[in-house]
Amino acid sequence: MANTSSSSIKQGSLFGSTTIIWEDANKGTNVMWRVPRNIRLNDNIVVREDEYAVFFRDGKVLAYIDRPDRYSLTSLNAPVVGGLVRALSGVQQQAEVYYLQRRFFDGKFGSKEPYVFRDPDFGLVSLRVFGEFRWRVSHPDNFISQFVGTFGASAQADVEDRLRDQMVLLVYAALGQAKDQGLRVTDLAAQLQTLEQLVLGKAPDYFDAYGLEINRLQGLSINLPDDVQKAVSTRSAMGVLGVNYIQYQAGQAMTTAAANPGAAGSVAGLGVGLGAGMGMGYGMMGQMGSVYGGTGQGPGRPCPRCGTMVPAGAKFCPSCGTSMEVSGGSGPAVTCPKCGAAVASGVKFCPNCGNPMTAPPAPAAAPAPPPPPRTCAKCQAALPPGVKFCPNCGAPA
Repeated sequence: MANTSSSSIKQGSLFGSTTIIWEDANKGTNVMWRVPRNIRLNDNIVVREDEYAVFFRDGKVLAYIDRPDRYSLTSLNAPVVGGLVRALSGVQQQAEVYYLQRRFFDGKFGSKEPYVFRDPDFGLVSLRVFGEFRWRVSHPDNFISQFVGTFGASAQADVEDRLRDQMVLLVYAALGQAKDQGLRVTDLAAQLQTLEQLVLGKAPDYFDAYGLEINRLQGLSINLPDDVQKAVSTRSAMGVLGVNYIQYQAGQAMTTAAANPGAAGSVAGLGVGLGAGMGMGYGMMGQMGSVYGGTGQGPGRPCPRCGTMVPAGAKFCPSCGTSMEVSGGSGPAVTCPKCGAAVASGVKFCPNCGNPMTAPPAPAAAPAPPPPPRTCAKCQAALPPGVKFCPNCGAPA
């Protein structure tokens, strides 16, 4: 940053004066250049449109020039240079000159130490932040007073290091404010743009004292520990699918079994033994056919052996060949009273919807109605049950 190239000082000007101009080959990457010697009376200072010239002595800024022109430090242009000429009128009244660029610079930042975020669900979580920002010198007097007078900065890296540290502190402050407003770890990914705007809104309070302006923040990234990131991803998937943790784990187990045919049989047997718990898993698989590799078109049901979603109407599983007519157990298939799927007799829960397959007790048979009363064909007298002759007239019954 403090390049002392002699090409920036031109000797032999009229009346023996010296013309000072910033012509450093690395000017495009430097925010500041210090003239290698103190300025003296009759020196000429050339200031371009994209530059400031700051006069600095005894730890403070005397004045600065922000209008492009050539300035001859004599008493003739005292109204232009102001009190600076009067300060330079004596032999000992010399000052340093710093050139500053007015254009924007791009920088990057990243946290060296994690920020501890207290989350109501995950407890204390260590966060690391990264991003990019754009900055420029907005108040040259403040910039020189702080970075040269206070911090003793002498290189571009000194300025950039302090800027990076301040940006990290600014992002941490924004995170703390957002947390007080109810922000959670699970909300970070969706709220990055909101956090960027919050950081930009707070930037003047942090950087005005340094004479700097932050006009853009982009690429903000907040990294979570691996275990917390995995838990957040799981919770997000559960929310999208509309299932609880047990159902999600059951579906994951079936997906693993489908990808590992050697262990598929044992998983299927485990599903029957667990009954309703795995039945919920099968039911969830019906909801997630497109997510977990269902094939065919239209609604289907999972294979009782490998868990693959089988299209409706298929008689055999396209993955393992298991017959879909009889879903495990022994005996002929029966129909699930809830979803209508074919289920083998002896299975206690439907593998498609988890409904209990226990048949309700059959209703008791109604008693036979009593036989109608008989009458004698001859005398029409009522005949008691079981008699062979009419007790009234003796005629055969």
